[in-house]
Amino acid sequence: MNYDVIEALEKIVREKGMERGFVIQTLKDGLLSAAKRKFGNVDNIEVELDEDTGEITMQATKTVVEAVSDPNLEISLEEAQATSKKAELGEAVKVKLPLAEFGRMAVQAAKQILFQRIREAEREQIFADYQNRVGDVISGVVQHVDRGDLLVNLGRADGFLPLKEQIRGERHRQGDTIRAIILSIAKTPRGPQISLSRTHPDFLKRLFHLEVPEISEGLVEIKLVARDPGDRAKIAVISRDDRVDPVGACVGMKGARVQAVVRELGGERIDIVPYSPDPGTFVTRALAPAKEMQAFVDEAEKKVTVVAPEEQLSLAIGKKGQNTHLAARLTGYHIDIVGAKDFAKRKAAAQALFVEVAALDLGPKLKEKLLDAGYETAQALVEAGVDALTGVPGIGEKTALKIYSAAEKAVEERRRELAPRKPKKKPKKKEAEEAPGKEASSEDEESGEEKQAPK
Repeated sequence: MNYDVIEALEKIVREKGMERGFVIQTLKDGLLSAAKRKFGNVDNIEVELDEDTGEITMQATKTVVEAVSDPNLEISLEEAQATSKKAELGEAVKVKLPLAEFGRMAVQAAKQILFQRIREAEREQIFADYQNRVGDVISGVVQHVDRGDLLVNLGRADGFLPLKEQIRGERHRQGDTIRAIILSIAKTPRGPQISLSRTHPDFLKRLFHLEVPEISEGLVEIKLVARDPGDRAKIAVISRDDRVDPVGACVGMKGARVQAVVRELGGERIDIVPYSPDPGTFVTRALAPAKEMQAFVDEAEKKVTVVAPEEQLSLAIGKKGQNTHLAARLTGYHIDIVGAKDFAKRKAAAQALFVEVAALDLGPKLKEKLLDAGYETAQALVEAGVDALTGVPGIGEKTALKIYSAAEKAVEERRRELAPRKPKKKPKKKEAEEAPGKEASSEDEESGEEKQAPK
């Protein structure tokens, strides 16, 4: 009996998480490999393991012959009858092979195959397990630091957290516990490589999933996330239950839930805004903490012009434009923020360009024809062009040119009126010093002319 073998197998099954049948078959394959080294051919050899006693037996099937030419495949009648008295010529008998015959090196080879197979199976198992966990938050211990890149011990496997996937300003040392999201997993010759990230938007999303029960239960959903990792982030949330306030659920009592996420992210500020399918409403909400804003949406250009009160303008833009930048990434719209005063000027300027047809130097009948054709402003006439104007009933090419010229002149004059005047350049130091002398001489000339005038 060999209970040591059974105990060893049980230990491998327990520690490596392998199936018992796989481990037993791998052991058999290892012993067959050892037999192949000795005999060359193992097609006639069988390995059996008694799972109750742990006894391993190897048997070779040989043909009974009078004269043995190949001892690996044949056996003499005398030797066969020593094992079984009923053996006869031409029969196939099973001969037990002593394990000691294989020698130390052969047994070692069998052991190597066993462990190699187990390692390969373990890697496949790890790959399968972690492949199903891509996108999950996982904890590990920093095992090694190399130029900022971290090797993290995750238990059964190691994870790789490159510097670019770490939050700016964070510093980690060997032995530190760290949390990150599993970004991807790939097969390599050294085993599965698990890539981790702390900067990915999904890391923030998963942290809220862990901290907010309403999210894990499906009552609240995080629709969109935009991050400047380690600095600021915005998330858009929506409730699937009218009785649940999505923002309040994420903030928690006295801000406990959101603060837990903020601490994990090294103090990253998080704005939580209610999602809206209406672009104008969503954009103004995304520009929080700024309030009382108006939005004008241009769907064709995917652009939103936001008018903010003067006292809210800097808050809406944010430091170095960060608030606007994050809101644009969150909503997917280009955002143009203007102050209320500036917007009023823009509106007046835009309206001023559209000189009414009635104000043009044209005859009343001609103006009436243009209005009937849908041309109400000089700008519209300029944009239409001469060819389009000749299509208006009763207007020929010469008249169309006259209309176009009058409209173009009116628009150009109005643009010049609205164009901001350039400030006068201050004279350079040298010119300023020479200026008084020049002025004096000019005054002398003028006074001289005046004195000569009476003569």
